[in-house]
Amino acid sequence: MTKTRVSADIGGTFTDFVVQKETGEISIGKVPTTTDNPALGVLDGIRSLVDDPGSIDFFVHGTTVGLNAFLQRRGARTLLIMTGGVGDTYTIARGHREELYKLRYRKPKQLLDRESVHEVTERLSWDGSVITDLVESDFAPIIEKAKAQNIEAIAICFLHAYTNPAHELRAREILQEALPEISVSLSHEVAPEWREVERASSTVMDAYVAPVVELYLKTLKSELLAEGMEETIHVMRSNGGVMTDISASKHPISTLLSGPVGGSIGGMQLSAATGLKNLLCVDMGGTSFDLSLVVDGQPQLTSETVLEGLPLLMSIINIETVGAGGGSMAWIENGGLRVGPQSAGSLPGPVCYGRGGTQPTVTDANLFLRRLGDGSLLDGKMTLDSEANNAAMQKLAEDLGLSDVELAEGILAISNAKMADAMRTITVGQGIDPRDYTLVAFGGAGPMHAVELARELDIAKIIIPQFPGTFSAWGMLQSDIRHDLSKSFFRIATELESKDLEPVFDEMRQSGVSILTEENVPTESMAFEQAADLRYSGQEYTISVPIKEGAAIAEVIAEFHKLYEVRYGHALPEAPVEIINLRLAAFGKLEKIPAQKLPERENSDAVSGQRDVIFNGQQHATPIYKRYNLAVGQSIHSPAVIEEESATTIIPPGYHFSLDTFGNIMIEAQEQN
Repeated sequence: MTKTRVSADIGGTFTDFVVQKETGEISIGKVPTTTDNPALGVLDGIRSLVDDPGSIDFFVHGTTVGLNAFLQRRGARTLLIMTGGVGDTYTIARGHREELYKLRYRKPKQLLDRESVHEVTERLSWDGSVITDLVESDFAPIIEKAKAQNIEAIAICFLHAYTNPAHELRAREILQEALPEISVSLSHEVAPEWREVERASSTVMDAYVAPVVELYLKTLKSELLAEGMEETIHVMRSNGGVMTDISASKHPISTLLSGPVGGSIGGMQLSAATGLKNLLCVDMGGTSFDLSLVVDGQPQLTSETVLEGLPLLMSIINIETVGAGGGSMAWIENGGLRVGPQSAGSLPGPVCYGRGGTQPTVTDANLFLRRLGDGSLLDGKMTLDSEANNAAMQKLAEDLGLSDVELAEGILAISNAKMADAMRTITVGQGIDPRDYTLVAFGGAGPMHAVELARELDIAKIIIPQFPGTFSAWGMLQSDIRHDLSKSFFRIATELESKDLEPVFDEMRQSGVSILTEENVPTESMAFEQAADLRYSGQEYTISVPIKEGAAIAEVIAEFHKLYEVRYGHALPEAPVEIINLRLAAFGKLEKIPAQKLPERENSDAVSGQRDVIFNGQQHATPIYKRYNLAVGQSIHSPAVIEEESATTIIPPGYHFSLDTFGNIMIEAQEQN
């Protein structure tokens, strides 16, 4: 029996699949996302792409179930228990303003109101020593309330629990004895770091999405078992690694951005294959536009993030997201044209899908300008309705007093400007010159807009990877199991020696070995990476510095100064440096099937037709290429439309492109004479 590796990326419009056989052969597919029950879409895709689900020996997927539950505020009914006297910490949160000059600024709304926050008597000192013992009788009224109000999850966040978890562990025992069906999240397991507001916010988020994620994974697992797939289900983590469904149920917060990070891992592998170290990865789907950077061959990782204004302490690949996609709808506000963030989704979808949509979208604009053809999507398996699309575009154009071509190009210009602004935020906004990067565009809609986005930021080189519409799903197959551990360790760095760190790292390594062993990772496949969070004395925020095994403290401090200067443009070599946290990444290396190079062949005529495509208000006779007919190294001048099953690539006049040995389309601007 031929073994296969399967990945699924559940998006807002489509669920993407990549099936890789042990021979290296890859097949892809897309099915509409079943929003009410995403597991059904996953099952539909597996049934259509895999003859025998029993042949699947590795299955990984990215899920937005937890994220959607949070965004739509449809999570579990939750309570928060905190140390007596600090119950207001969570609801008061921080006093800073995210938007300083917004006159009607309102603080982001927390997931829980003050009535859902309860206090119990206990107190630990900063070093974990017990000041006041846990008073167990304080839980009685909380348990009664949980029963009366059908509470589904409880978050526990005690002061300094990250240094001594004893009180939180005992609290969970008390609650689970009385309320065995309730999910309990502990702050020292979710976010074992200082900062009480962020730690409480993270623990509440974990509890809030836990029952939803647990039910989804349980349902998916039982359905796949019924289909004959007996292998472990793996879930993509927000940190770019994967974990088993059992771990995902224990740490549901780590699944929040599990879909978009697949593209970042794919970018890392693309960097290794092409030798291009710095990549700006953009993923444009039907609903959103996700951006991330690969710097010196590695994705940018951070230990904290903010979602909808709520702070979270978690290891996560730094991804910027805006509401712009192929399904973003055009609408009128105060007589002006607006695009997005509202999306037509998969149902009804864009007008041209013929599923009842009436409001033009970005995809409809591309079809109207003939950048898409009626049979462009899914390699002709899906037919677009040009007649209905033209009628909808003309109606909106009349309402705005524009010609239909002006409207279509205006929709694309507004959408591109919004995406380009997000690209500047993640590059120029961080002191990075985007001209030093190569743009990697993927997602179902990304290759249609790639060249124009690159032009906005003066980026010279563009890559459209193989199978761009399912690139995030492909990236998931390139991942390893990863768990990130951290431990509070507040010390003056110059007063330490490397031997002072070794016992802490050894303890964390033992924990990492235990976690990987539970995930059936053999010892020879385990690997570990050390790091520390450093700051100048008196500062609030830190920089994570990698630590090679056996490195001297002086080397770590020197690297901190260097990284600080890169980020902020200056350093303070004479200032005292503090270590705040120690971190350890535990990897379980997974067996992967290497990418296959395309066979050498003579240049062939890959042109399958021609369309009059509109660029800048002018029609251009544009050849239509089938990507699978392009020959490696064959250089072709634009304009061009390149069609394939998962996406369509649009290349306006003034560029040339070729196919590299791994099947990536390499696009560059023609030199001006």
